[in-house]
Amino acid sequence: MRDVHLPGVDLNLLPALEALLRRRNVTEAARDVGLSQPAMSRVLARLRDALEDPLLVRTTEGYVLSPRGEVLSTQIGATLDHVKGIFRPPAFDPARTERTIRMVGFDLHSILIAPALMARLAVEAPGIRIRLENYGPDIATRMRSGKLDLLFALAQTPLAPGVMSEVYARDRMVVVMRKGHPLARRRWTIEDFGRVEHAAISILGGEASETDALLARVGVKRDIRLVTPHFMGALATVSQTNMVTTIGRALASRFADELGLLFKESCLPNPDLDLTIVWSEACATDPVLAWVRTMIREVAAETIGACTDSRQTRVSRRAERL
Repeated sequence: MRDVHLPGVDLNLLPALEALLRRRNVTEAARDVGLSQPAMSRVLARLRDALEDPLLVRTTEGYVLSPRGEVLSTQIGATLDHVKGIFRPPAFDPARTERTIRMVGFDLHSILIAPALMARLAVEAPGIRIRLENYGPDIATRMRSGKLDLLFALAQTPLAPGVMSEVYARDRMVVVMRKGHPLARRRWTIEDFGRVEHAAISILGGEASETDALLARVGVKRDIRLVTPHFMGALATVSQTNMVTTIGRALASRFADELGLLFKESCLPNPDLDLTIVWSEACATDPVLAWVRTMIREVAAETIGACTDSRQTRVSRRAERL
């Protein structure tokens, strides 16, 4: 059997071949593909040469297909459909999709995002499962390898090269304490950060934070007594002690009455928190991830707070550490 050198084959001939075999008439086939009759005659000559077969044979009653042409006539339609499918965007039906989406997030996402998200998925996409995983130093590697689909972060979080992000909600930083705290009745000042003990949230284990860097500029140092990766752990601790913690208003509001808490404006510069969702640039056209991100934005608008510029996408190509 003669081997076919595919780069040497003009695939533009396939639509003309399909029309010729279907119509069995050069003039009508030419009309179907937008060619003149002489141009289609030249195409037929090229096809005969490429396939080493006459394809169409003139008789007294018009053209008939050669045996090879008969075989090809049963194949060419499906072949063209397969070729078109390569260039057609993949079909996506949430109700029929079966997939596990792997995300990295905090306990606050399990509380503020997961319940409403899972309720939506149960109705609209019951085959989509969510796996919420912990942060770790290998996040960038996991995302590049495809072992991680989405990552919850802040807008100021340095991004690894080759990832994209967009804001899905906006929160505001507040100082949280128990209602009977000695400073509960007074207005919070920046100097108060140095007068109390703190429960700090650290995702990767370090104590230093952007908050401490801002306080250091005005000569204030926090007395950090507890470092935890769990937001709920910090809230539970300050509810039973004279410690305070600094977190987003959405979570503090959610448990203020239940834990006997109150919160005050932090009085630090830029208290607004732009919450972002991050994904690999290699997955930018994945319709499933795009749909899930839309679901996250919609449920976060109800549980955290909508962001008017949430569709603005940030792309990182700098060699930064995630």
